[in-house]
Amino acid sequence: MNLFSLSLRNIRHRLFLSFLTVCAIGATVAFIVLFSLFRDSVEQGAEKGYGPFDLVIGAQGSETQLVLNTFYHIGAPTGNIPANVLEEARRDSGVDKAYAMTTGDNYNGFPVVGIDPEYFLTRYGDRTLKEGALYTKMGEAVVGSHVAQTLGLHVGDTFTGAHGLVEEEGQHSGEEETGGHAGEGETEEHSHEGFLYTVTGILPTLNTPDDRAVFTTVDYAWAVHELQGEDREITAVLVKPSTLLGAHNLKQTLDGNGGVQAAYTSKAVSDVVNAVDQGSRLVEILAGLCVLLAAITILLSLIAAAGERTKDAGLLRLLGKPKSYVWMTLISEGLILTLTGLAAGFLAGHLAALLFKEVLFAKAGVRIDPYLWNAEHGWIAAGTIAIGLLASLIPAFRMYRLHPLALFKS
Repeated sequence: MNLFSLSLRNIRHRLFLSFLTVCAIGATVAFIVLFSLFRDSVEQGAEKGYGPFDLVIGAQGSETQLVLNTFYHIGAPTGNIPANVLEEARRDSGVDKAYAMTTGDNYNGFPVVGIDPEYFLTRYGDRTLKEGALYTKMGEAVVGSHVAQTLGLHVGDTFTGAHGLVEEEGQHSGEEETGGHAGEGETEEHSHEGFLYTVTGILPTLNTPDDRAVFTTVDYAWAVHELQGEDREITAVLVKPSTLLGAHNLKQTLDGNGGVQAAYTSKAVSDVVNAVDQGSRLVEILAGLCVLLAAITILLSLIAAAGERTKDAGLLRLLGKPKSYVWMTLISEGLILTLTGLAAGFLAGHLAALLFKEVLFAKAGVRIDPYLWNAEHGWIAAGTIAIGLLASLIPAFRMYRLHPLALFKS
C-alpha cells in the first residue's frame, strides 16, 4: 500500500474527527477570504465612486457627509446652496466641467437625483444605455441597473416619487409609495402624486453607486416643490477641474463663503477608507485567533491519530519500513486534511461573497467581486499549508524518535 492510500485509509478510519478538522480549516480560510474580498471591494469602490470629479461644492457641514451623499447616495445632504454657485464655478478658468445636483426625493427607497445628462458622458464616456435614451426634459428619468432589476422597471413605465430619503428596508415595487419615517438626519417622506416620471432609459451596469439611483433633470425638485426665483436651490456642484491648481484656487474662493464649502473628494473618501481600515484591524485579530484554533484542531487530531496507531507504526517498523515512511504517514495525513480544508474554504468564501454581493451593494453601494483572485489568495494558501505542516510535524517527530519495540508494545 502506497503512502497516499495509507493516509486516506487512516483519515476514513477517523472520519468524524477528520471532518471536524476540515471544517475548522475551511471555516477559517472562508472567513479570511471573505474579509479579503470585502476589503479590496471597499477600496476599489471608493476609488471608482467619484470618477473625475475631484472637487464637490455644497452646504457647510461634514465634508465626508457631503461626499458620501453626492457620489455614493448614502445618508442625507448637508443642505442646499444658491443655484448661482454653479455659474460661479463654471466661470472659473481652472474648471473643465461643473454640474449641479439636486437630491432629497426617493422612489421606493432609491434616491432621485437631478443632474445634467451630460454628467454621464463626462464620467463614463460614450457608453451605450442598456435600454432607451437619456432624459431630455422635465418628467423624464433614467434608472440605474440595480434599481431597474430590483423594481422591475422598463422603458415607458411611469412612477411618482416621494419626499425624503428612506432606508431600503421600506422599499417595494409598484406605484404604491413607501411610508414611515426616514433615518437619522432625514425627514419624513411625503408622496408627490401630482408629479409623474416616465422612464426613458436604463443605464448599463456601471459597478458604481449610480447603479442604485434614479436620475432626472435638475429642475425636477423646483417643479415638485413649486419653487420660483431665488427659492430655487441646488444640493451640490460636482467639479471636474482642468488642473489641480484650478481645484485649489476654486476651493480657496468658495470655501466658507456664504454657507458654502468646497471639499476635495479624494480626501473625504480617504478618511472613510482609513476608518474602515481601523475597523479591519479588529477583524484581523479575530482572523488570527481563528487561525490559531484551526492549527490547534489539526494538532489535536494528529496527536489522537498518533496515539491510536502507535502499535501499527511499530509493526511497520518491525516489518522493515524506514523511519521516514512512518514519519511521512502522519505528515501526509495532516497535509491532506489541510489541503481539503483549504479548497473547501476558498469555495465557501467565494460562495459567501456571491450570496452577499447584492445585499452589500444595496446597503453601501460597494460591489464585491466574488470571482476576484489576487496575490493575497496565494499568501492565504501558503500560510494555511505552512500551519498544517507545522502542526503535523509535532506528533510525527514523536513517533519518528521512538524505538520500533517501544511503539509496538505501547
